[in-house]
Amino acid sequence: MSTFLYKLGKQAYDKSWYFIAGWIVILGIVIAMLGINGMNVSSEMKLEGTPSQKVLDKLEQALPEASGGQASVVFTAPEGERLDTPERLTAITEAINKVYGLDYVINPAELAAAAGNAAAQGDPSQAGSAQGGDAAGTAGAAPAEMPPYGPLIVDGMPVPGMLIATDGSVGLFQFQFTVQQTSLPAGVADSVVEAVEEAASGTGITALPSDSLKTPDIPIGTNEIYGLVVAVIVLIVTLGSIVAAGLPIVIALFGVGIGVGGAFAISSFVTMSSVTPVLALMVGLAVGIDYALFIVNRQRRLIFDQGLSAREAASRAVGTAGSAVFFAGLTVIIALCGLLVIGISFLSMMALVASVTVFLNVLLALTLLPALLGLLGERICSVKAREKSRSKSSGKQHGIADGWVKGIVKFRWPAIIAIVLVLGAAAIPAAEMEMGMPSGATANLDTSQRQSYNAISEGFGEGFNGPLLIVAEPKDASGTIAPQSLMALVQDIQKVENVSVVSPLGMNKEGNIAILSVVPKTGPTDSETKNLVKDLRAADSTIAETHGVTLGVTGFTAINIDMSVKLAEVFPIYIGIIVILSLIILLLVFRSILVPIKATVGFLLSVLATFGMSTAVFQWGWFNELFGFDTGGPIMSFMPIMVTGILYGLAMDYQVFLVSSMRESYVHGHQGSQSVIHGYSQASRVVVAAAIIMVAVFAGFIFTHDIMIKQIGFALALGILIDAFVIRMALVPAVMALFGDKAWSLPRWLDRMLPNLDVEGDKLIAELKASEEAAALPQVRVANQ
Repeated sequence: MSTFLYKLGKQAYDKSWYFIAGWIVILGIVIAMLGINGMNVSSEMKLEGTPSQKVLDKLEQALPEASGGQASVVFTAPEGERLDTPERLTAITEAINKVYGLDYVINPAELAAAAGNAAAQGDPSQAGSAQGGDAAGTAGAAPAEMPPYGPLIVDGMPVPGMLIATDGSVGLFQFQFTVQQTSLPAGVADSVVEAVEEAASGTGITALPSDSLKTPDIPIGTNEIYGLVVAVIVLIVTLGSIVAAGLPIVIALFGVGIGVGGAFAISSFVTMSSVTPVLALMVGLAVGIDYALFIVNRQRRLIFDQGLSAREAASRAVGTAGSAVFFAGLTVIIALCGLLVIGISFLSMMALVASVTVFLNVLLALTLLPALLGLLGERICSVKAREKSRSKSSGKQHGIADGWVKGIVKFRWPAIIAIVLVLGAAAIPAAEMEMGMPSGATANLDTSQRQSYNAISEGFGEGFNGPLLIVAEPKDASGTIAPQSLMALVQDIQKVENVSVVSPLGMNKEGNIAILSVVPKTGPTDSETKNLVKDLRAADSTIAETHGVTLGVTGFTAINIDMSVKLAEVFPIYIGIIVILSLIILLLVFRSILVPIKATVGFLLSVLATFGMSTAVFQWGWFNELFGFDTGGPIMSFMPIMVTGILYGLAMDYQVFLVSSMRESYVHGHQGSQSVIHGYSQASRVVVAAAIIMVAVFAGFIFTHDIMIKQIGFALALGILIDAFVIRMALVPAVMALFGDKAWSLPRWLDRMLPNLDVEGDKLIAELKASEEAAALPQVRVANQ
């Protein structure tokens, strides 16, 4: 591997413009595709095979009109005033009529006619949004207590889909599209928002459209630039040159430009969530800078320590440090691609885009970077810098790293015990982690999402923020559901604990599928709501047995619940896959059994501590003001599994770079603790710099407005901080010193089986020395003659 990369690096160095031009052409193609196809991100997170998705798929076939996306608008009056004044009623009614007159918006009367529900046809207020339910249909089964709301009455008739609180302060308008929001033509949602905002203007009303009516944005702002600024400063300090510091930035920008730009370029043809490109941007910037830093730093060391030319040093750096970069990148890609086995499409897309971006950064570090170094030539290190390095070497100065590692090695047992205890304590909150999806309940107080959630909760009850859609089918495949049986079913469901309102929405023409709306008493992310979904789905429940039906539950709330359940089920499988594959890679790289096991145990400590602190911050609300949010809530469902994959890959990066340096010292004659100390002193400076850069890049995403990106950025920044500075910089040298040379032992039979990947570049160095000796031999003979 090292020999091949050495030749590749020399080729790129010598023919710089060929490689540079090639990458510029690729970037140009991506930009052109982006200009032609545009960007199209979605908020859809489809979960194939889950109970809620199966119900939606069945509805789409049996009753397409009921399977479209749902949206809502909350109208609020100024404090102390009412919505039901003549002027405001006229404005609201006109807005609702405009909405129902738009293409792709279902009029409740039309839905009732399509469903064949005579009762709903007689009273349009009975029909409403099938996906998620429509609060306007509450008259179908009156609760035991009179609710603090009712249908909005205009000219003696209820306004379809509209509820108003008894005190007149807030109104809720819910309606349904004929298709999912992701399939709506451009401009439909904007027309809805324009209609309701027109009603609000000049009347003192505030209109708060639901998030489903907003065009998904890409949650990237100016805060991410701060991470890049920190990265530039660290690079300048580490490399001692502005020119050299600029190279890793160029490589990273090329990588994310092609990777993220390419993802956007194909986003019109595949479903891509708004989180996908941001995740690729995070990871791409971090690894792009780090991988290039390792190679540039190795080149400078070879120039300073061995007096090599810039050309030879660049080629050897690609051959040695480039091998570590290759296997580090491979570990990250494997960890990300492990998400593909889960079978969740939006997670698979995230993993693929991020993996491709990492792969591009590896290729760029091995080809474009030496090409750029070829353009710079000997200017990569000034004469002043070379003289300064020689004076440092002659002075035999020992830095902070040398003193630190010697202290860790001397007090290895106290260090190991202290690290395990501290990280174990930090992991304790993870035992109480609750997973879910962000909702209006946890949005910041100054957002329309939170204001809408609060207005609905106060006017109608918290459950109206997450109604459930129930699909009832007879257990007998040839059976039907009579209208009287349907009403009896409604009444029994109404009696279930935690049910606020049940409304019949319609039935298909065959009479074998009935649709109900169920509004819980509790909010979408409450555990009581999760229990209600579970109870309604139970095939052996009293209701199912009494009425001979099977109840399916879907809607946004049920979908989010299913997402949490499925991700929790596959999480252990995912961990097992990436750990086994990565152990194999580390076994090949280090030719040791102990080192891969130690690396994995250290990672588990760091990731558990990361999840513990993430729970304390985002669920319990610790330091919430510092991180820019005001209400704690559940941890995002896919955050743990996504962060675990990325952190594992990145943690192994530092493992590879640090421990390969220790192994190199061991191979070159240092024994026992001396190999640990020498290898640590050689690699720690650049590993610390790389970790600071990565933490800074991830931390820049903590202060975005999007809570999903905020949680991911925090977990990645904290995880890298813990893993790099606690695990790799302290626990690793302590454990390596504890085992000494035994850390590198390998059974002979296994040693014979494993290929020698030559990550340290020993074969390469031997070949180069042999070539130099062969070239020098004729000159010696001539001199002797």
